[in-house]
Formats: sequence, C-alpha cells, structure tokens
Amino acid sequence: MNIYTPGYVKLLESGELDDRISSLKEKLKKCNLCPHKCGIDRTAGEKGICKADESLYVSSAFPHFGEEAPLVGKYGSGTIFFTHCNLRCIFCQNYDISHYGEGKKTSIEKLAEYMLDLQKNKCHNINIVTPTHYVPQLVEGLKIAAENGLKIPLVYNCGGYESVETLKLLKNIVDIYMPDAKFSSNEIAKKYTTAPDYYDILKKALKEMHKQVGDLKIDSSGIAYKGLLIRHLVMPNNVAGSEKLINFIANNLSKNSYVNIMAQYRPLHLAHRFNKINRKIYHSEFNEVIKIARNKGLFRGFNEDKIYFILRDIL
Repeated sequence: MNIYTPGYVKLLESGELDDRISSLKEKLKKCNLCPHKCGIDRTAGEKGICKADESLYVSSAFPHFGEEAPLVGKYGSGTIFFTHCNLRCIFCQNYDISHYGEGKKTSIEKLAEYMLDLQKNKCHNINIVTPTHYVPQLVEGLKIAAENGLKIPLVYNCGGYESVETLKLLKNIVDIYMPDAKFSSNEIAKKYTTAPDYYDILKKALKEMHKQVGDLKIDSSGIAYKGLLIRHLVMPNNVAGSEKLINFIANNLSKNSYVNIMAQYRPLHLAHRFNKINRKIYHSEFNEVIKIARNKGLFRGFNEDKIYFILRDIL
C-alpha cells in the first residue's frame, strides 16, 4: 500500500491554501470560473449558464461502488454530487440534479463534514462530481476538512469543460483529475450541450491536467492516488467522434493514459428529440472504439471481463 500525502494537506501546512481560496472566491464576483465566463456577480445572487449563485447545493454524499475499480477498492469512492452544471447535456442521466436543481442548500462546514464522514467510512478518496461552478466553495470546505484530519486523495470528477486559469489554481489541490472527453467536434457539442467551443477547451484542459498530475498512479492494493483518469462515453452513430478523441489522447498526452471507454449511453432526458442519439449503442459501435484505442497503443482502463459484462446490456 502506498503512503501518500494529498497535495492539499501540504498546501494547508504551508498556508498557500488560504491564498488559493481568496483567488478563487474573487472569481465569483465577475464569474469566470469556467470557459463560459458569464461575468455575473454570483456573490450578489446572480446566476449564469450553470444556474448557480454563490450558495452551495449538494444532491447527495455516499460511498459509491459503481465508479472505476481503482477508485472504488474495497470501501468505495467517497462521492459528493453537486447540483447544477456548466454543460447541461440534453442526454444527461442525472438531469434532475444538473438541469432541475435537485439538492439541498449546504454550508461550507457541512460540506467539510460530509468529507470527514466519508473518510470515517473508510472511503479511498473524496470524489467531487460536477465541481466546476463550485470550485471556491469546494476548496474552502476542503480546507476545513483538512484542518480536522482529512487526508485521502481528492478526485475532480468533471465534464471536461474547464478553464485552464482555474485549473492552475487547483494545482497540488486536486490529486486525481477525472474528466469526461465527450465530443471531438465543437459543432456537435453546440447541438447537445451549452458549450459551442467544447473540443477546443477540452484539449487545453486535458493537457493542463496531465501536466499537473501525470498518468494515473495505482498502489500495490490497486487503489489510485494520483493522476489523470479520462472517461469517454461511446454514443450512437459516432456522434462523439471517438477516434479523433482517442488520437488526441494517445498523441498529445500519453499512451499510458487510463481511459475508461464506456458503453452505458441511454437516450435520457431530451435525447428523444434527436434521431441520431435516440437509442442505445450497438455492440459493433462499442467494439470499434475499443479496437481503435488498442490500435493507437492505449491499454489502460478497459479489459475483456469488463467489456463482456458491459456488452450484455447494450443492443
């Protein structure tokens, strides 16, 4: 087992964490936390594309056993779902949280309590889902939790539409970045999300994340403690542009990248309005993406047992 001290613990000890919090909170006054750069004053109650003001809303916090194996281990990934989203995908499986705002107003102190409770439950990490629009509140809660003994890795579980400027303020705070790589076309992303420049932004964000944490590192117990873990959801009719995404990862990041190629797409929320995405994917579509990844030299994040299990549940 690896004895790893999370970066945020070191920043707390040096006092730098306070400086990061101040810089991040300042961004709320003319919000530019994400690439939308809405410019609204969230501290005055204004809301931008993500529909969040300064108040923090949390949907749930629990040990999650459905995440990637290196995050789950024996005791689960300590997952905290934030309400709202800066992408608002029309096919989102968690649309009640991301689109309709399901969740409870939560204090920073309560967020810290959630983190500490998850650690007490022996979770291997704190997995923050859809954190982009709440980064200042997240880091502030993290500081309180760290002051009270939090010492497990922080997972930044996001949609990939991230500001490099904000990511730089998260350097040595986030231990594991876990972004989605959704689309390799800005035009397609514009059709299905609120991000008309998604692919351009994604490429810059992935490079910054990889620069900060490198490839995913896993200890002798099979538990990840630092690095980049990329998720890619295969979509019907190659809407996601999978090959182009895989080529970018292999050529510009690392062939040692951990890429979870996922088959669980379902036509949820408003997907029924668009013929190209109004069905599950076919076996052949998923197999083709796996083949492309292998041909490009990628090998981490998928295996035969997992693929067989997934294929039983798609067309």
